[in-house]
Amino acid sequence: MKKWNDVKEGILQIPASRIALLVIADLLSILLASVLSLYVRHDFKFMDIRRSFWVGIVQCYFPNVIITLIVFSAFRLYNSVWRYASDTELLNNVMAVFTCAILQPVICLLLKVKLPTSHPFFYGMFLLIFTAGIRFSYRIVRLLQNRRLNRRKLRTRINCMIVGAGAAGNAIMKEIESSDYLNMYVSCVIDDHTGCHGKYLRGVPIVGGRECIADCVLKYDIDEIIIAIPSANRTTLRPILDICKETGAKMRILPGMYQLINGDVDVSQLREVQIEDLLGRDPIEVNVEEIMDYVCDKVVLVTGGGGSIGSELCRQIAQHNPKLLIIFDIYENSTYEIQQELKMKYPKLHLEVLIGSVRNTARVEDIFRHYQPDIVYHAAAHKHVPLMEDSPREAIKNNVFGTLKVAKAADRYGTKRFVMISTDKAVNPTNVMGASKRICEMIIQNLNLKSRTEFVAVRFGNVLGSNGSVIPLFKKQIEQGGPVTVTSPDIVRYFMTIPEAVSLVLQAGAYAKGGEIFVLDMGEPMNIVELAKNLIKLSGLKVDEDIKIEFIGLRPGEKMYEELLMNEEGLQETANKMIYIGKPIVFDSEVFERQLERLYELTLEEQGDIREMIKEIVPTYQCEKQF
Repeated sequence: MKKWNDVKEGILQIPASRIALLVIADLLSILLASVLSLYVRHDFKFMDIRRSFWVGIVQCYFPNVIITLIVFSAFRLYNSVWRYASDTELLNNVMAVFTCAILQPVICLLLKVKLPTSHPFFYGMFLLIFTAGIRFSYRIVRLLQNRRLNRRKLRTRINCMIVGAGAAGNAIMKEIESSDYLNMYVSCVIDDHTGCHGKYLRGVPIVGGRECIADCVLKYDIDEIIIAIPSANRTTLRPILDICKETGAKMRILPGMYQLINGDVDVSQLREVQIEDLLGRDPIEVNVEEIMDYVCDKVVLVTGGGGSIGSELCRQIAQHNPKLLIIFDIYENSTYEIQQELKMKYPKLHLEVLIGSVRNTARVEDIFRHYQPDIVYHAAAHKHVPLMEDSPREAIKNNVFGTLKVAKAADRYGTKRFVMISTDKAVNPTNVMGASKRICEMIIQNLNLKSRTEFVAVRFGNVLGSNGSVIPLFKKQIEQGGPVTVTSPDIVRYFMTIPEAVSLVLQAGAYAKGGEIFVLDMGEPMNIVELAKNLIKLSGLKVDEDIKIEFIGLRPGEKMYEELLMNEEGLQETANKMIYIGKPIVFDSEVFERQLERLYELTLEEQGDIREMIKEIVPTYQCEKQF
């Protein structure tokens, strides 16, 4: 009953005039199919057909009409949108006609009519040809019309190349073909499978493998390349993307395999090719269950929660059902943005957003006293190397003594685990920011010896797209027409996406036992010049023609390359092959604490240079400026 009600409701939503035309066409199809079934059976000779068969056809006509209308309605042949008809509608048409055909002997038996034994077969065959032909003719007419319009819009249309002749490529082509709103035309298809070469996909030639991409972009005047290989990983995609970015054509890519699984492969799912796609490695995977086990139902505090790393920490923690998530940051604008985002995505999340500075002892103490967090992720820090070179006291006040105040509060109020975000710049530091982070690592190692709180640090390199990092700077320079400024042609950096880095931070926190410095495997370092060139090419521009690259020399405190481990440290593996534990360097705790007291006094003086004191605490600190 419910199904029949759905059918009636669907019919009522279709214009009556269209239903009436389809019904009239079906009435004629029934008559023609009945007549032709006799005509074919008698070797295309009307004179040989017995009179009793003609009488039988007439007697069966009205029962056939009633049964056909009911069956066709049940299979939704009157309320489908035939302009977008696909294999589903064709299958419904076949099933409906098959049902009508097998009912022919039943009708003859009930009416006591005798027709040839072959009648149901020929009747069904012709009825399918007529009914399907009528319904699919509308789509064919629209397809021809679209092709005619495409020829008219030849000057303004976007010529596309699709890389990938599989299901995803077919789905993208189908939408482009049937849409009235997409000013796109697929000129050729690329696929590495040699068995496809020379064949056609939806009427478009499959011209060859990836080696043909550059030539075909010129031959077919391609404006846009669509990468439709959702099952491919980054390692597989990297060589293809390297070829495509050299062509100057705009590139778009289908995100991933889940698009095929969900059945929502279409043009709207395409996105711009991003620099992350050119990393040449697969996204890092983490054990979500381990993260769940120690974050779920815990009170979690994230300092610097409005920053690039801090906000991503909040996003991922929110997914793992914390008892309470506390965001603490001094900068209210970005903190407000992450607050609104989390409220929208996770309406049931118990969230507290607090504004304040980690340098404010009273504020920090009050937060720990009131909320008593189980886990603290300390991401609040000054991180800009050149700025901190000019304001070294501010780096020490915020990074070193901000960390010390938060860590002591965690110890005092029984926090179970304290995870500090460190940096590769803490290794053999050549700048104040890196040296300040090395002192922070020493602070948490020192406190871990005396506290029941498990203090750990997680050290990693640059993250793609973080606030103030090189990627947003390059993009802004490209938007303004260049030049793109690079410090040196030989400078290299380790890179990781923000979600990857944060996922590993969370899992490293799950491994923590206290006192460790976790080191994330950042893969192979990337040359910054190549990074700049890739960004220019991904923008559809040519290096040194459209956008120039300018070398400006190393800034104060910058290294030519970054290190993740000190020479004195060894590596210990964890269950995740991307996370290692660096062996802590032994130092005198009492001496270190006295040095911290002296450093604090120097920061309050607001005059002179404190780098000599920093060098005393961190012997590996290499400072270019004279004390």
